[in-house]
Amino acid sequence: MSATNYVFDVGNVLVDWNPHYLFRKMFPDDAAIDAFLAEIGFHTWNLEQDRGRSFAQGGEMLAERFPHHRAAIVSYGPRFQEAISDAIHGTVDILTELRDSGAPLYAITNFNQDTFRETQKRFPFLTWFRDVVVSGDERLVKPDPEIYRVLFRRNGLAPETCLFIDDSPKNVDAAEAVGMKAIRFTSPAALRKALADHRRAAA
Repeated sequence: MSATNYVFDVGNVLVDWNPHYLFRKMFPDDAAIDAFLAEIGFHTWNLEQDRGRSFAQGGEMLAERFPHHRAAIVSYGPRFQEAISDAIHGTVDILTELRDSGAPLYAITNFNQDTFRETQKRFPFLTWFRDVVVSGDERLVKPDPEIYRVLFRRNGLAPETCLFIDDSPKNVDAAEAVGMKAIRFTSPAALRKALADHRRAAA
């Protein structure tokens, strides 16, 4: 069966997110940023904000453990938009073409609920989806299979009719495990080719 519903990830598929963009304003070089992120366990900590914990609570909890990094830690939530440099315009072009063709568009994203709404205001194309499953709203994060099932249940979708696009191999594998077709995003050009290949295979 051809996948007729397109399901996008957001971070590093449609918008260019990297905490280095913010922390370059606070640390002398990328090596110092990498050392800071590793020391505080940034990605594990940040995943809990994606799961719905507020940045205010999370920032204070982490700053208590690493008081010498308090200023940088507590800045991340209020200055989150500085960690997003821009849209990934080539992917937005593909999204625009799909929207204009009438294709059903959905999204599943690991994103704090509050910063996602901020990001939607900054990038209006994030309002084009029929539904967005936001991890912070659901208290679930990819690659938990249940977050994909939220999309299916809420929208009456069969997994095999959905084509999922995400930059994370773990998230792609999890999508395939629940029955979706999936493409690992590496670049807009590669995505455009993969979509064309998918359409040819389904013809």
